[in-house]
Amino acid sequence: MTLPFTGADWSAILPVSAIAVTALAVLIADLFSGRNDQRYVSIAIALLGTIVGGILAARQFGQHHDAFFGGYVVGGFTTVFQEIIVIATLGSLVLYGALGPAQRIAGMTAIMLWSACGAMLMAAAANLMMIFLGLELLSLGLYALCGAVDRRASRESALKYLILSSTATGFLIFGSALLFGATGSIRLADFVNPVLAMNPLFWLGAGMFLIGLVFKLSLVPFHTWTPDVFQGAPLPVTAFMSVATKAGALAVFARFIYAALPADAVQGLLLPVWIVAGISMIAGNVGMLAQHDLKRLLGYSGVAQIGYILVALAGGTPLGLRYALYYLAAYAFMNLGAFAVAAAISGDGEEGADLENYRGLARRRPWLAAAMTVFLLALAGLPPTAGFLGKILILASSVSAGYLWLAALLIIGTAISLYAYAKVIRLMYETSEGARQALEPFVPLAWASAAICAVLVVAMTFYPLTPSNVLPLVR
Repeated sequence: MTLPFTGADWSAILPVSAIAVTALAVLIADLFSGRNDQRYVSIAIALLGTIVGGILAARQFGQHHDAFFGGYVVGGFTTVFQEIIVIATLGSLVLYGALGPAQRIAGMTAIMLWSACGAMLMAAAANLMMIFLGLELLSLGLYALCGAVDRRASRESALKYLILSSTATGFLIFGSALLFGATGSIRLADFVNPVLAMNPLFWLGAGMFLIGLVFKLSLVPFHTWTPDVFQGAPLPVTAFMSVATKAGALAVFARFIYAALPADAVQGLLLPVWIVAGISMIAGNVGMLAQHDLKRLLGYSGVAQIGYILVALAGGTPLGLRYALYYLAAYAFMNLGAFAVAAAISGDGEEGADLENYRGLARRRPWLAAAMTVFLLALAGLPPTAGFLGKILILASSVSAGYLWLAALLIIGTAISLYAYAKVIRLMYETSEGARQALEPFVPLAWASAAICAVLVVAMTFYPLTPSNVLPLVR
């Protein structure tokens, strides 16, 4: 008996397969490595395999193929999202070089790699079954990673994420069932039929499907889990969640609204999403103001940042999608860099998560303080950073599409955020004698990661790369 798949089908999933096999290699290598070199053997293998997966994904840019009967679509859209997920995985793996118990590194890195595979599947998914498979592979790994350290807050965050995420998945699954009932198909390509715009079952299914995605994107009112889970999860896991989860969910959302909705139903279905995005920009930035924990602050920041990205998608234009991808890539470097600085000033615990430990950082570690300043300025949307250019591009896209009210909310949200980010910068450059604290050990991997991210956040301002071949395909 021969399988109904061709060599082109198997080639399409080579990037995902490479990372999945790397996770197995990490576990096998851990069996034979000594106690002293466990950490670096696992991280080195994981980084190498992830880089190979990124190279294989890059080679697929510009190639269009419907693999596995149209369930997995290869193209520029898929490649760009998968590369962002690869970047998030690399940046998060590096943080394990500074934090976490060495005896658990192999298991945690393997689970993180499998979670990355789930996000990459979501980036390429073109039917409801593949979306669910990718979402569950991503989420199941994150449940385990959130509770992977012996800390009460960690176990609490894992349980909270499990319960709330499962509820959101229920919405997505029930919505998928209704979409199947309305169309008789699980392929997104079959949802474009204009007749469906008159079918109430399709509207209900699409609405529930979008509710599931809104939760994964941490938009108001489904955002309350984000700061709590971010605070309780280990720092490398928080860094991974802050980018990879959003990239996978955004890929599904963009493919769904750009290529799988009837033209007559788009505005009616998506208006609530745009309203939620506008509220998220305000609520996320207001939530940052009272935070004293970096992970909670970046959790609320992520709520606002994803709102900015959705503003670019509101017009449904190809240019808006390119600007959204540019800002998402810049956001990945901003967040990963900020977490790298936190890892660099952490000792055996996660002292870098407490904002009080940033007091006087410029006197103790001036280069780390400078890098953190770059990341905070970028998150606030100030020059000369990619965050500034990204917001300018998003504003131009939303205004040209006629969403002036979203552009106004973006400006208001940005103004509110300035105080929260300036508070951290002021702490770092405080000069009082009481701000002097002991220096933490030098952590090369975290320092290198922070330096690379800082350079890229600035360089992207002067060399804004927005690939044109990124329209989502469903067939």
